[in-house]
Formats: sequence, C-alpha cells, structure tokens
Amino acid sequence: MKIKLLKYLDRVLGRLLVMLLPAPVKKELDPLKTVLLIRPGGIGDAVLLIPTIITLREAFPELQIDILAEKRNSQVFQLSPEVHTVYCYDKLADFKRALTSRYDLVIDTEQWHRLSAIIARLIRSRRKIGFGTNERAKQFTDIIDYSHNEYETSSFLNMLQPLQMKPNCDVAPPFLSIPDSVKSAPEILGFNSGRYVVLFPGASIVERRWGGDKFAALARQFVEQKLKVVVIGGPEDSFAGDTIAALAPEVTNLVGKTSLLETASVLEGATLLVSGDSGILHIGVGLGTPTVSLFGPGIAAKWAPKGEQHRIVNLNLSCSPCTRFGTTPACPSGAKCIRDISVDEVFSATMELLEKPVAKS
Repeated sequence: MKIKLLKYLDRVLGRLLVMLLPAPVKKELDPLKTVLLIRPGGIGDAVLLIPTIITLREAFPELQIDILAEKRNSQVFQLSPEVHTVYCYDKLADFKRALTSRYDLVIDTEQWHRLSAIIARLIRSRRKIGFGTNERAKQFTDIIDYSHNEYETSSFLNMLQPLQMKPNCDVAPPFLSIPDSVKSAPEILGFNSGRYVVLFPGASIVERRWGGDKFAALARQFVEQKLKVVVIGGPEDSFAGDTIAALAPEVTNLVGKTSLLETASVLEGATLLVSGDSGILHIGVGLGTPTVSLFGPGIAAKWAPKGEQHRIVNLNLSCSPCTRFGTTPACPSGAKCIRDISVDEVFSATMELLEKPVAKS
C-alpha cells in the first residue's frame, strides 16, 4: 500500500515539482571529499550498487561516502565497510539530517521515479548526477543514459563517468563483507560440517514466485543426494517456508527466523543458492556463492548473475520479459514463464554446479 501511494505521488506531485524547480548550477568538484548516494527501493538494487561504492573508495581513498536509503534496504549497506553513514527516507530524523547536510557530490541512483531526483536537487551540493529517464533529468548537473539491456551493476558504474573514471570497470565477487558482530553460519544453523544448499522461495512480486510445492519437490531431490537443505526468507515468506518444511521435513527451515545480515551469513557458507529473481539472489552473488536463478518476467540481461558459477533457468517465452522500470504488469496467463519451469530443469542446473563446483574467489 505504501509503495503504491509513493508511486502515485511520484506521478502527480513529482511531475509537477520537477517542472517548477530550477535546474542546478554545475560547479567544479576538485577536491572531492564527500558524496551522498541516494538508493531508494529494494534489496537487489542496493547490493548491485556496492561495486560502484567500492570503485569510488579505490579512486578516492579519503572520500566520505554516505547513503540515503529506505529501512527495507538499508541493512544491505552494513555489508559494505566503505560506507560511512546510512540515512533512511522513512525515519524523519534521518531524512532531515540528510536533507540539511552539504556534500560535494550527490548521486541519485534511482532509475525512474522523480521524487528522489527532487531530493537530490534540494540537498546542497556542487554537482548532481542522475539517470535522465524522464523529466527528472532537469534536476541534475550531469545526466547519465540508462538502458534496460545492460547489467544493472554496469548501469550504476556508468554514473561515475563525470568523474573521469572508466565506466565499465569490474569489481568481481565477493564484494560484500559480513560484519564481525554477525553470527557465523554454523552458529545459526546448528551444524558445521558438510555441504548445504539454500533455497529462497520468496520474491517481492508474485509473478516471480515459483511456488513452495516446487521448491519442496526440489528439496526432496537434494535430500536424496545426501545434501543438507536450508530454506530462508522473511516473515512474508512463511507460507512458502511452511509448505516446503511440511513436504520435505528434512530441511532446516529458517524462514522468518533470521535478520538480513544473518541470512547473508548463511549464504556465505552455502554450497549453492537456488532463488528466483530477487534481492536475496544478488546478496548470494555478492558473497561469491554459486547460484541457480529462475527468470521470467524480469530482464535477465539486466538482472541475471554473470559468470561460470551461475546458471539461469529461463523459458524465454515470447511474452517475457515484461518488467519495465521495476513494474511488472498483471499477467493474463498466470505467469507461465515461471510456473512452467519444471523441477527437473532446475535440479539439472543445480547438479551441473554441484558436480563441478567452482571455487569461491
């Protein structure tokens, strides 16, 4: 409900405000000492932004890097030691501090919505970088092109072009770091030997969910292979977790029982992650964990993991992908692109990796 309201306000109020606010004046950046990156939205975008943060730190070792995020994705930045301070839009005191601060540079990494561009415009800074996907472009001193067919990590790295930095430099996984204060995987799981596979049945969009019954059938096949199986997810994934646990009682069901950081710890120790197109998938990738991911509505070219230790299962139906700028339309065919992926197809993809595992770097 909150997200729908924000999208409505963005269409109505956001469009009006970007027309009324004057364009910012472009100033010199030398020296560059402070930067604020604006990152609203979900977990996945936050994870894929971290290579850009690392690249900034490597180029400017003394740079103070702050983040303006949301409560739902802010914990991700605790996996990035390069970040100095994280503010949240949806905490009034945080939002006020960010809005009244002064930075050398503000980078708005939101791809489409206008309200974040307005916030970038209102925060005092010498330069403002953002994607020019609609009227929001007027709020920036440096406008970056955006493509649906480019891996999102590369899209974020492109935002460093005005700093005379190589746009396609590569930060290879693992690029996330588990804080020392977080419990280790054996502490959370209660076992510390043998390989284990992690299943994540959730997704923020219903059309991206494969189904708890299919994940349960997959879990049973892993159990037959003498592999330990762990199911993860938030409280919103409880029904799927309970379904899997009921149909495959040998699994360890952690759904709703771990924080995001504890979930990351479990993923770091995993042999393999099986997930739909989700933020949890990107955390696994960022930790260097091999993955098998299920794609349908989402654009694989933009969101699917890259590299030999990842497998993507995608039926490539003529009607998919259909997601644009984070919006997936209601599907008249019941999301066949995900629903019709068979358990055997996914199991076969997992066995390719399990039988010839790629060592984590």
